[in-house]
Amino acid sequence: MLSVFRRIIHSKFGALIAILFLGIIAAAFIMGDITSGKFGNGSLLGGGSAAKTKGQTLSQAEYQDRVQRVFENARRSNPALQIGDFLAQGGAAQVYDQLVGALALRAFADDQNVHISKRLVDAQIAQIPAFQDAAGNFSQESFRALLTRERLTEQALRDDISREILQRQLLAPVGLGVKLTDSQTLPYASLLLEARQGTVAAIPAVAFLDEKNPTDAQLNDFYKKNSARFMIPEQRRIRYAIIDAERFAQASQPSDAEISAYYNQSKAAYAAKESRSVEQLVLPTQAGAKAIADQVKAGKSLADAAKGAGLAVSTLTDQSREALTATASKPVADAAWAAKQGDLVGPVRGALGWLLVRVTAVKETPARPLAAVRDEIVTTLRAQKEKQLLNDFTGKIENAIADGGTFQEVAKDNGLTLETSPALLATGKQVKDQAYDAPADLKPVLAPVFAMSADDDAQLIPITPDKRYALAAPGEIIAAAPPPLAEVKQLVLAQYKLNAGNAKAKALAEQIQAKVAKGAKLADAIAQAGVNLPAPQMLGGRRADIMRGEQRPPAEVAILFAMAANTVKTLPIGQDRGYFVVQLNKIERGDAKGQPELLNQVRTQLAEVVGQEYGQQFERAIEKELKVTRNANAVAQVRQALSTTNSGDQ
Repeated sequence: MLSVFRRIIHSKFGALIAILFLGIIAAAFIMGDITSGKFGNGSLLGGGSAAKTKGQTLSQAEYQDRVQRVFENARRSNPALQIGDFLAQGGAAQVYDQLVGALALRAFADDQNVHISKRLVDAQIAQIPAFQDAAGNFSQESFRALLTRERLTEQALRDDISREILQRQLLAPVGLGVKLTDSQTLPYASLLLEARQGTVAAIPAVAFLDEKNPTDAQLNDFYKKNSARFMIPEQRRIRYAIIDAERFAQASQPSDAEISAYYNQSKAAYAAKESRSVEQLVLPTQAGAKAIADQVKAGKSLADAAKGAGLAVSTLTDQSREALTATASKPVADAAWAAKQGDLVGPVRGALGWLLVRVTAVKETPARPLAAVRDEIVTTLRAQKEKQLLNDFTGKIENAIADGGTFQEVAKDNGLTLETSPALLATGKQVKDQAYDAPADLKPVLAPVFAMSADDDAQLIPITPDKRYALAAPGEIIAAAPPPLAEVKQLVLAQYKLNAGNAKAKALAEQIQAKVAKGAKLADAIAQAGVNLPAPQMLGGRRADIMRGEQRPPAEVAILFAMAANTVKTLPIGQDRGYFVVQLNKIERGDAKGQPELLNQVRTQLAEVVGQEYGQQFERAIEKELKVTRNANAVAQVRQALSTTNSGDQ
């Protein structure tokens, strides 16, 4: 329910804004294994100022750099995302606002003598997984290697982290403790209960398809203008070599001496054992415990006697003497071990009161000689030795790579078989063979290799931790690009006709909209269109039901909740498939007065949103107070520069 409400009050670019939040930007860029060859010195802009205030400046180059980083990060989740789409959705403008806000906060912090200590930044760096070794400890070697690979200076990293910490410290308290009254919450909660009903007519583009084919010139022109529609995402050939623990099967076979030594070191585990299961009852007084004990001796079960006193017994199963000593006490364990199965022990004084203990079962496990457990020990020792040998071998591989060895050299020197996959998409599929699916060994490798740049060193990637690894690196990288027209001519031809049909569907939809707006019935306008069209459908429902959970309602239903009463709108179906004509017929207002649970849920959600708004207002107030100067042309200049530098991705 709350996620529904979040969608109601957030803008249509809410998901993008979430990606662009500066704290997330910094954390995602550093903590994720992010790579991009376009950072650092790749800016086309000079050292001009994008924004400035006293003692602080945001350069055009830094701004462009950050937008590029956010775009690259967003494209990891959506490999098909193009820079044009990203910029059209307001990506550059959102990043600019975030960076200017951070600039103002830094200047404000300096003015108020608020500083982020080096020790705090060090602690944050040490917690970043990308800088940790296999044991989870900070690795200076990994730290330096990643900075080098990302073309980042240590100071730039520290500045990013300092800004993110500063934002948390200054903005988080501003939004704390927001309390909203029922009168403030009620209108929003009532919106969730609002129901709407409308009539929707589809004007499909296929109803207007022209049987006549376009000329080659028309088709070429259409393809040139719409090549992004047919874009093939980036493809990569993956070079890899598999390292499996099985290669150490013979070397990991334990000797008789090792088996005997392990048995002697673990004699306690193989010695004869006795365990007991008991029922236990704790009472506050000795007299009360004696009274229960008398009932048990008279024939009642301990559980029934306890129940009569409003108490309940606890059961401990297969307890060793040491375990019972730890959970009860030594006197209780001694008494239980002195008793036979079925005996009642106590009252015995314990840490929490007086205890009655009944022994319900006695289990004796005889000692196991070496011959009986030899196979078990062999399996354990073999697994330990395999793991150690594998760790030593992979460590040797990593050192060889770090010392400058090439993929081919390291593979040859260590007896690895070097393989190269076919050109794959990030999904593991092939462009020309959609039935192809990457083999199991390659699936865990896809994401890390697609995150690497062409000149990155090979990486060890776990397939099955402590069992199977792949030494992998990108081979040939085929940039995202539209295919030659000849390869997709039939598809482009179909899209050309659909596009032309869509234009006609739009024109008819607008004519029908005008008629309905003047009082005609939608069904009559559809019938009089002169084209065979589907009959209009009645759609609608309650807002909370239609937008429940994380599901997205159909656009033709969602638009009903954005329309004024008795209005009619047109809506593209999408992908040149035609248009909807949507008429809002009825609005049933909701009233959440009698639903306190809903009011409280919405109140909590609104408090979070209002708290964020307070933080944004605080940033704007600081910006105004410090007279932050914005370069009005900064966003446009960066958009142009990024469109140029990412032209190969279009």
